[in-house]
Amino acid sequence: MRRTTPLSAHWGFDRGTPVDRFFIERFLERHSGDVTGRVLEVGDDRYTRRYGHDVTVSDVLDVDTRPGVTVVGDLGAPETLPDGQYDCLILTQTLQYIFDPEAGVASVARLLAPGGVVLATVPTLGRMDETGGVERDFWRFTPTSAQRLFEGAFGDRLEVEAHGNVLLASAFLFGLAAEELKERELVENDPLFPLIVTIRARR
Repeated sequence: MRRTTPLSAHWGFDRGTPVDRFFIERFLERHSGDVTGRVLEVGDDRYTRRYGHDVTVSDVLDVDTRPGVTVVGDLGAPETLPDGQYDCLILTQTLQYIFDPEAGVASVARLLAPGGVVLATVPTLGRMDETGGVERDFWRFTPTSAQRLFEGAFGDRLEVEAHGNVLLASAFLFGLAAEELKERELVENDPLFPLIVTIRARR
């Protein structure tokens, strides 16, 4: 641990499953019943394919046109997005790239049909994203800020949970993989050292 560079420069992907992905995937698996009907996922459709059932529409949202993207739009600019078209929105580790996250969450609510559900995750800590460009990496969130942020668009129709402990926070920053940690270390939660926040909200 007495080093000034991480063990992995890729969040641990080159060693196994990044620690934050352990919680993201466990969260999506727990709420896989929501991933149905008309589903929109940001970036790609990997989680729609992995956790979805009875999916009638599978769209991918991104700000740029590229293979696999079916909806080009910006969560920070709601006028670029369709209104009320989706039953489920998968929004993992995205809001930190939106300079106005309040507008981003309002856009999320706008995308959902009445009764639609967003499954979102946000980081509380993490290395800067040089792949996407450090100039576009704006925020980290606490459980309280995530709660307040989503309450503005969804009222009390939401569940917010924090996950992590000091070991997991350190392991993630160093780039260790979840497979290099013990199960008891992964599941022990310390509210003073959250690594990631998960949000399930219904329109």
